[in-house]
Formats: sequence, structure tokens, C-alpha cells
Amino acid sequence: MPESVLLAITIVILLGVGAQWMAWRLRVPSILLLLLVGFLAGPVLGLLEPQSLQGGWLLAFVSLSIGIILFEGGLSLRLSDLREVGPPVLSLTTIGVLITGTLSAAAAHYLLGFPVSLAVLIGAILTVTGPTVVIPLLRHVRPKGRVGTIARWEGIAVDPVGAILAVLVLETLLLLNDPSNTEAGAEAAVEHVATGLGLEIFVALGVSVTGTILLVLILRRRLVPDFLRNSVTLMIVVTAFVVANTLQPESGLLATTLMGVALANQPYASVHRIVEFKENLQVLLIGSLFVLLSARLELSALEHLDQRVLVFLAVLVVLVRPLAVFVSTLGTKLSWEEKAFLSWMAPRGVVAAAVASLFAFQLRRVYPGAVDGMVPIVFAVIVGTVAIYGLTAAPLAQWLGLAEPDPNGVLFVGAAAWVRTVARCVQDLGYRVELLDSNPEHVRHAREEGLSAHRADVLSQTTIDEVDLSGIGHLLFVIPNDEVASLGALHFSDVFDSTNIYQLAARPESRHGSEEMLPQHLRGRPLFGKATSYQLLDEHVAGGGEVKVLEPTSVPSDEHPDYYTYEELSSRHNDRGLIPLFLLRGGETLEVVSEMEQFRMRPDDQLVAVLGSSLNRGDEDGQDGITADTSEEETVELVDVEAPPED
Repeated sequence: MPESVLLAITIVILLGVGAQWMAWRLRVPSILLLLLVGFLAGPVLGLLEPQSLQGGWLLAFVSLSIGIILFEGGLSLRLSDLREVGPPVLSLTTIGVLITGTLSAAAAHYLLGFPVSLAVLIGAILTVTGPTVVIPLLRHVRPKGRVGTIARWEGIAVDPVGAILAVLVLETLLLLNDPSNTEAGAEAAVEHVATGLGLEIFVALGVSVTGTILLVLILRRRLVPDFLRNSVTLMIVVTAFVVANTLQPESGLLATTLMGVALANQPYASVHRIVEFKENLQVLLIGSLFVLLSARLELSALEHLDQRVLVFLAVLVVLVRPLAVFVSTLGTKLSWEEKAFLSWMAPRGVVAAAVASLFAFQLRRVYPGAVDGMVPIVFAVIVGTVAIYGLTAAPLAQWLGLAEPDPNGVLFVGAAAWVRTVARCVQDLGYRVELLDSNPEHVRHAREEGLSAHRADVLSQTTIDEVDLSGIGHLLFVIPNDEVASLGALHFSDVFDSTNIYQLAARPESRHGSEEMLPQHLRGRPLFGKATSYQLLDEHVAGGGEVKVLEPTSVPSDEHPDYYTYEELSSRHNDRGLIPLFLLRGGETLEVVSEMEQFRMRPDDQLVAVLGSSLNRGDEDGQDGITADTSEEETVELVDVEAPPED
């Protein structure tokens, strides 16, 4: 018996983590693979016996895991965002939830034939979306402006709201169907709902405030050593969840969400390491939850899936969600494009699956036949919405003008003095620029110089979630640490394509010298050429080098009349006096200079480059230009675009 239990636990972990890795490799939503492997491992192959997954231990584990996941989601929310997006978020999590629940219930009753009471419960369950599916979609789409912030806030805040609504509906159904309660009626049900809602809010607020104060006090006064910080945090979160649930059933979800939001926005103690720990824990919990929940299904559940389910899914996607969004955002300053995008962003996730499984277990004695169809219907909606929105959200955002199909903005990881100089030049050309750095002084100087900069750990998952990546197409690692840069390149590989991730070597020997420690496949593409390093650029700019926008004035050689090579531009400047950084193609597309052997500059291009103090400059004609030696080779004259014209 112990061996079989141990084997089952191992299978769950292997499938949960392995499916997420495979989803990352295939670039598909991980939920789809998790549900598939869970169903195959359970009723199809029998690796996990569905009957053994029906006990109370699983329901308790599912409930607690959701509380921890929502705590982690709350840690990514910033109250400062509400100054701009507060009204639409509030409307979507109140009016939008009511509209979604009502219309979903009507569709479940008339299209799927569920009893009215059970249809209302299904409608309440389907009001939740969830950060586990919304946030990965937003990373992929990278919408512009506030619409991404609204979607992220709604995805996290609506989970406890929808879960509480579903719990109130469940308790009302159990009350009305309790044969021992002879006074149950409409008036008693309304009173029960009002009382339950008030108690859940009161208990959740009290427990979350108490837990947050206790945790901040422990962290601020360093009452525990660093190696126990994450464990103590998890202990307090779990305790808060259990205490809240004990005082008022199902109030723990709201309590842990509020704890996460409060902890993320308090100024007294750093939660950086806690965030990183919760990210790793969330991966394991989400994988395990989906595998376990889908493995609980019986093969007979497929009998409930027919053409009516497809019609039901279409109604949810095409009618219910758009109507809920447009009614909820009446009177707000959102454009119709932003409303249209939000109307196409409602994938269901782990909370809907877990709540449906929990409630089906409790309602089996009340609706012995009809309740068997509830869980497969909810799982079908999860798969359908994730597939539909996951495949179409990005093209829709581009069509609406909320995302760029080929963004040219640049995210600099690093904000040293010479990096800020380059970033200002790119920003002056009209491209979006963002800087990340863990050094507060670098961030402060960047902001004083008019650059958008963030103090953040590049290896933290919340950095990807919190930084607005709309319009950003190039990721440049410009830090003096090869190992951290390589890890960061891997970390951002699920957001940026590998062809757009560049890494500047810390030292000249980093890429080709005897000290090379990292294999090439763990690095980003060479930035500004393999011979260029952080140390070299730092010395150049500190020694008087300038970042200039240059354009050619001479005619290309007869050998290749359509472009110039790097050798022609840098002829006789072996001291690296000219360091190409970017090419501006046709005045629109910004291209990062990488491998010099592939460097091709057309006559109508402009070049952003560092001009070192060792360059041979000619100012006789009123222009700051450079000219390659003409004695033996073809010459290419570059002139400063911003220099005054000839008299």
C-alpha cells in the first residue's frame, strides 16, 4: 500500500512538471497538456485510479492549493495601478460577474438541460477566470497601455469573488434541499446569502490584516533567519487560510488574496525572496492540481459531451463575455478597441476546475444524476476557452492596434552610465525604451534622465508580469555578469523569441577566451559583435566616446553595390574606434547589430554607433564625420545625421 501511494505521488509530480515543460517547448498553453495527461493517466491508462481520488484529502489539498496560488497572484498586484484602471476593474468584478453568472446559468438551463438550481451554480462557477491562464496569455500578447493591467487585475480579483459567489449558491442549494430544515424558503435563502456574504468579507478582512501585520513584523525585525523566511511565510499563509475557513467556510480564498495584495504594497519589509519562492511552488501546485482533477474523471463523463456543449461554449465566448464587458465598462474612458480586447479575454482555469470538483462531491446526494454532467461540462469550457483565446488573442490585439506584430522597442537589462547613454539615443529616435536594474542608484539616475526604469531582479517571475512589455521587441542584456545574463536569457525565453534575445559579453575573453565557462546554447545572441564587451563599451564611453546616428554618403563598392560591410565601415580602425550598435532600416525598423559577418548596411539605412575618441574625425566642412583610409581599400564616409549642414 505505501509503495502504491508513493508511486501515485511520483506520477503526479512527473506529469505535472513534465507537461508544463513540454508546453513551454511547444509554445502551447500548459493547461491543455495538463488536462490531457491527467485524463490519460487516470481513466484511460489507469496509472492513477479515479476511485482513489474521491476522498476528502484531495478536496482539502485542492482548496488549500488554490489559496496559496491566489496569495501568489495577489503579490503581483500594485494598488498604484488602480488610479488609472480602478473603475473598470471594480465594474468587471461586480457587474461583470453578475452578468456572466446570470447569462451562463440561463445557457446551462436552456441549452444543456440542467435544473434551474444546478444551472445557477454552474453559472457562478464559470464567472472565474484566473491568473494561471490570463497572465501567461498577457505575456504572449503584450498589449499596449492599460488594457493589460485591467485584464491582470480582473483575472486575479475575480477568482475569490467568483468562488465566494459559487459557495453562497452551493450553501443556498443545500439549505433549500435539507429535509430537516422545514422553514427553508426564498426569504430564508436570501437572508442566508446576505449573512454569509457579510461574514465572509468580515472574516477575510480580519484574518488577512492580522496575518499581514504578523508577517511584516517578523520580516522587518528579522525575527527569523533568511533560510526560514519562505517557510515561515508559507506557514502563516496556510494558517490564515485554515483559520478563515474555520471561522467562515470558503472565506480563506479571499483572505489569502488580500494578504498577497497587502504584503506586495506595504513599504516596511522586502518580499522579493518570498515572491521567488512562491513562483516555484505555484508551478508544482498548478501541475499537480490539474493532473489530479482531470484524473478523477470517469470515462463515462464523455457521454455528457455532445454538440450542445459546443453551442454552450460559443454562447459564452461570443455573447456572454462581450455583453458583460461592454455593460460593465459603460461610462469609463476605455476605447472600443480596449473593450473589444477585454471581451476576448476570459479563459477559465484551475479555480473553476477545482470548485466544480469540490461542489460535485457535495451535491451528489442532492442531484444524483444531473451533477455527474457538471464537472465534464466545466472542464470542456476550460479547454475550449483556453484554446480559443490562446490561439486568437494575439492576432486580435494586433488587428485592434493594441499590440505590434513586429515591435521595435528595446528592453535593456542593466542601467549603467554608458547603457543610459545608448538608451537615450534609441528613445530620441522614437522607439520605446525600458530599463531594468537591481541597483537603485542606476535606476534613480535613469529616471532623472527621462528614461523609464524599474528596480527589479531579472530572474524573478514577477518582473515579467509587472513590466509593461507592449511595443518591446528586443531584449538586451548589458550587465557585467555573464552567468546572470545567461540565466536571464533563459528566463525570458518564454516571452521573447530567441532571435530577439541578445547578450553582451562581460569581458573580451568571455566568448572566446580561455575563461569561457558557459556553453553557447545557454547564451543570448552576441550583442554588438562577438569582439565587443561590457568592459570595452564602458571604457569607450567613459573615455569620451559618443553615441551618434550616422548615415553613409559614399557609393557602395562594385563588388556589392547594394550594401556596405562592416569591414568597409571600420577600415583601419582596429582599435574598435567605431562600434556599430543598431541599424535603422528605412527610417522605421530598428535592427540590433549582432554577428559582424552578417552586417549589411544599405545606402538608405542609418547607423547608431559609438564613436571612440581614437577616431579620425573631420570637422573642416562643419560636419562631424568619419572617413576610412582611402589609400588601399574602398572607403565609406559616414556623417553625423544631427550635424549642421554645409554652408
